[in-house]
Amino acid sequence: MQNTDVTALGELLIDFIQNGESDQGNPLFEANPGGAPCNVLAMLTRLGRKTQFIGKVGRDRFGQQLKRELEHMGIGTAGLIEDEKIPTTLALVHKIQNGDRDFSFYRNPGADMMLASGEVDFALIEKSKIFHYGSLSMTDRPAREAVKRAVETAGKSGLLRSFDPNLRPPLWNSEDEAKKQIRYGLAHCDILKISDNEIQWLTGLEDFTDGVRELKKQYDIRLICVSMGKDGSRAYYDGRMVEVPGFIQEGTVETTGAGDTFCGCVLHFVLEYGLDNLDEGKIREMLTFANAAASIITTRKGALKVMPEREEIEALISARKAGK
Repeated sequence: MQNTDVTALGELLIDFIQNGESDQGNPLFEANPGGAPCNVLAMLTRLGRKTQFIGKVGRDRFGQQLKRELEHMGIGTAGLIEDEKIPTTLALVHKIQNGDRDFSFYRNPGADMMLASGEVDFALIEKSKIFHYGSLSMTDRPAREAVKRAVETAGKSGLLRSFDPNLRPPLWNSEDEAKKQIRYGLAHCDILKISDNEIQWLTGLEDFTDGVRELKKQYDIRLICVSMGKDGSRAYYDGRMVEVPGFIQEGTVETTGAGDTFCGCVLHFVLEYGLDNLDEGKIREMLTFANAAASIITTRKGALKVMPEREEIEALISARKAGK
């Protein structure tokens, strides 16, 4: 019996996001709960979907904070494991001049890397409609094996599988290893959310449509969504491409979690309409909603705790239609 909409497996960590400077000119960082898979679940939960998370944190204050936040959000924590020895993973997020971010990770090792196959409650996956994962949990063992067993379980159980490469080069031993593991994800997903720079990195092609064509030659991915930042997004489905412009926000603070917010909205629409009969109108509606939600999150610090409400998203879309 499927009683969960989406179960995700992956990293749950603290994003220390730069938030001004002290009187002495030192950078100040705010400890925001984060981790791409849980950000996706947070958006889905905000939209009324039932979610479960599988992952590992340290048995420390940060781990306690993260568990409390998931419970507060309504994300299921039955699959959350605490490691008695390895601390919760930390990420420092520095803002750079072009509005992008520079990441530094304290993860050698971090608890999220230490999730073992024997600790995964595979029944949580079997009771779901969609299984979502990313590549960060495949950088190292034992988590890599846990991910692949989870992916196999999802496939055997007939779930839709959603994959987001979420490339973070500093976490990989080599670029070749990153491409190998990300290609595993591409070979085992029905829904792919990929960013503009990731598709260029992966295929070596500047044009996104050319990049998607290259992926389609190698992988049978039914829905590919390319997020393009302020330029909006594209969806490739059943031989057609649909592009929707982004929503530009004057109050943009930083972009952490924007892609995850977008991904959560895409999965929400797949749950709503299925993956068999998406027409251009439904795809355009999906991208518009996802673009609007992603733009709202860029006006806030952090992501997981501050996902937009449906009403906020719809109001922004209505304002565009009214020409405001």
